Amino acid sequence: MSNQAPKVQLEAGVLSVSGAIDAGNVMPVRTEGERLIEAAGKDLNVDLSGLATTHSVILSMLLCWSRQAEKQGVSLAFTGAPERLVSLAALSSLADWLQSRS
Repeated sequence: MSNQAPKVQLEAGVLSVSGAIDAGNVMPVRTEGERLIEAAGKDLNVDLSGLATTHSVILSMLLCWSRQAEKQGVSLAFTGAPERLVSLAALSSLADWLQSRS
C-alpha cells in the first residue's frame, strides 16, 4: 500500500487529486474537494492522474462531488483516471458515467 498522503488542490480551473485515498482518509479529502468546488463556482477539470491507489471510496467521493457541483450549476470533467479506477467503475456500472465526463 502506498503511503502518499492524499491531497486535493485547486489551481487555474483544475482540481487535482493525488496520493493514496482509502476508507480511512477519504472524508477530509471529500470535504476539502467540496469546499474547493463551492469556492470555484465555475466548471472545473478534475485531474485524477496523481492518485496512488484505486478504491471504491474514490468513486463514491467523485459521485458526491458531482452531485454538489450539479446543485451549484457547475460541470466537472474528470481527466487522467487511472485504468484500474476505470475498471472498478465498470464493475460498479459507473464506467459510462466516469468516461462521459472526460
